[in-house]
Amino acid sequence: MKMSIKALAISFSVLSTVFLFSCRENSAKKTEEQTITSSPSQSYPEKTILFFGNSLTAGYGIDPEDAFAGLVQKRLDSLGKAYKVINGGLSGETTAGGLSRLDWFLEEEPYLFILELGGNDGLRGIQLSETKSNLLSIIDKVKSKYPNTKIILAGMQIPPNMGQEYTDEFKAIYPAVAKEKEVTLIPFLLEGVAGNPELNLPDGIHPTEAGHQIVFETIWPYLEIMLD
Repeated sequence: MKMSIKALAISFSVLSTVFLFSCRENSAKKTEEQTITSSPSQSYPEKTILFFGNSLTAGYGIDPEDAFAGLVQKRLDSLGKAYKVINGGLSGETTAGGLSRLDWFLEEEPYLFILELGGNDGLRGIQLSETKSNLLSIIDKVKSKYPNTKIILAGMQIPPNMGQEYTDEFKAIYPAVAKEKEVTLIPFLLEGVAGNPELNLPDGIHPTEAGHQIVFETIWPYLEIMLD
């Protein structure tokens, strides 16, 4: 059967409409795919900030989100910074224990590595040369695996329970290690908090939420200058 000219015109019009609709749909899909591909979250992936320490880092006695590591994450989020904070704190940890478990935390490259260890060594009277050696080894291990990782060493002080000479030599470990390994030093992590009953839990050692807020304010300027 021969199709009339009018019928052919109608058919051609319908086919043209379908073809144009299909092209527009494909074009829209391509535009959407390009938008997803170039989204900021994919162009700028999160970088990791690793806090590696003992019960002070872990936030003993309070909600971890209110400990100084958690407060750093909150500040980064409020500034729209694409950083992920990992709290590698373990209550009772010594420098020797930290050295032995470090590899597990280094499976993912940290952009920033904050080392907070040694306090428990001092309270237990561990030989100072061992504490210093372990701190050096921890830094060496991080640098060896990730040469571009920025490292901050949190200085610590202890009460003179082991004698004033031991206490003074313990305090001197941190600037010596920081100088030898050329890393940034926070002179005293608990500046303005240690020894203040209002800012510490009943044990007199671990900061309260208010105490951790002060510790955060001590830490933040050192972190801030290292952020992209």
